[in-house]
Amino acid sequence: MSLHGSYDPQNIFAKIIRGEAPCYKLYEDEDVLAFLDLFPQSYGHCLVIPKHAEARNILEIDDANLAKVMAVVRKLTQAVVDELEPAGVQVAQFNGAPAGQTVYHIHVHIVPRYDGEQLGIHAAHQADAEQLQALQARLVKRIAG
Repeated sequence: MSLHGSYDPQNIFAKIIRGEAPCYKLYEDEDVLAFLDLFPQSYGHCLVIPKHAEARNILEIDDANLAKVMAVVRKLTQAVVDELEPAGVQVAQFNGAPAGQTVYHIHVHIVPRYDGEQLGIHAAHQADAEQLQALQARLVKRIAG
């Protein structure tokens, strides 16, 4: 898929926002939703999305919604670092299939990186539900304070 096209309101993230598909929610406010990636590249891989911007990529989102998303990205990144103590953290946002985008609703990845561990292939393996639930509980508690 190219960088240009029409927003598909049936994409999985739009369904999650509408409550039509489940997620392991970490944070939600009026404008932004954050949840665990079902197909993580590392332990603690999170996604942050705008709730009111029908934007496929960074070229389509308005500045106000982008600013709200990035404020949550920073907050959630801090929570992930504090709770999981990774050696590093990768924050990434992909635009178009050649860049690695697979869901065409703008989203930001927060990917903890651990010494001695290779980054997994995205969407290769679905995480264990019990592990996701336990991680969700830890991060929600950390975010709450």
